[in-house]
Formats: sequence, structure tokens, C-alpha cells
Amino acid sequence: MAARILLARHGQTEWSLSGKHTGRTDVPLLEEGRRGAKLLGERLHRAPYEGLDGVEVRTSPLARARETCEIAGFGDRARTWDALLEWDYGAYEGMTPADIQAVRPGWLIWRDGVPGGESLAEVTARADEVVSWVRSEDRDVLVFAHGHILRSIGARWLGLPIDFAARIRLNPTSLSVLGWAYGEPAIESWNDLGHLA
Repeated sequence: MAARILLARHGQTEWSLSGKHTGRTDVPLLEEGRRGAKLLGERLHRAPYEGLDGVEVRTSPLARARETCEIAGFGDRARTWDALLEWDYGAYEGMTPADIQAVRPGWLIWRDGVPGGESLAEVTARADEVVSWVRSEDRDVLVFAHGHILRSIGARWLGLPIDFAARIRLNPTSLSVLGWAYGEPAIESWNDLGHLA
């Protein structure tokens, strides 16, 4: 069986709640984010996942992803991996899309990138590193990371340019599964928030 990748976005933070671009700033989870992480963990320990025994687990080294992983019950199995860090937003760190539009009308991160941070090519290369790793595995993998890098992984899993990620929204504490259909890379589920209901 070809390996799938389960993508868990970290729980809600003050910056994600307000829409601020949160790259490398180590913002902690809100209580709502911790509650969401607990519910995500409970879901992953029930059918059909049953605790994902034997699944390789990796997490971004940033606290909001690591804490989500730990609260969800996978901290003891997880290895941190810099490839899962969020986009380095450079000069736009901590700004909302509205703040950026005020100084750069028409801006779209997936097309225009960010000044002083990671380029589109650099983020693509990191996403490709994650995709290559998963495809070399003989078992499913679970990763805990951030909105823009996970969306980038989704685009690259499908073999599409990174700008496709603009079209696949991803909420905090969501669960997504990338797998296969008829031998081709496919989205099995995306931005699933059923555990929060």
C-alpha cells in the first residue's frame, strides 16, 4: 500500500485568530487551541485511525505545533523537523492581509511572495522534501505543522505549482489526508473539522 500523509494544523493562537501572518514567531496556543488539540487527539485515537499505531509522526519545532502534537497524544512518538516550519514571512511577519494590502494593493502571497523572507521557490523546495519523504515510506505518516506550509504540501502532493495552495483553505486544528486514487496522488479529505463540532 502506498503511504498517505495525514496533515494536522496546529490549534488556534491569538495571531491565527486575528489573521496575523505567523511565521517563525513562537506564539502559544490559546485555551481554545488546546481544547481543539485534545479533540483532534481523541478523534485520531478512535476508528478508523485507532491511534495510528506504527505511523511515523513528525512536527514543526515551533511550540504551537509541538504542543498540539503533545496534547493530541503523539508527543512521545514525534520527531521535530525544520522542513515543517511555517513560511518565513520576513517583513510581513505579524501583519494581517489587510495591513499588507494597505501598503501593497493586490498582493497575494502565493504569487508575490514576501520581502525579506522565504521565496516561493524555497517554500516549494521544503514542501517537495516532505512529499519525497512520504513517498519513500512504506507506512502512513502524520505531521503537525502550520497553515501555509501544509497548503504548500497539499499542492505539491498533487504535482501542482505552489500557487494552487491559494485555493485550498486550512483552518486551525483541522485534519486533512492526502492519499491516492487510481494510482494518482489525491486529496482524500481536506480541512476536516468534524472533531470540533
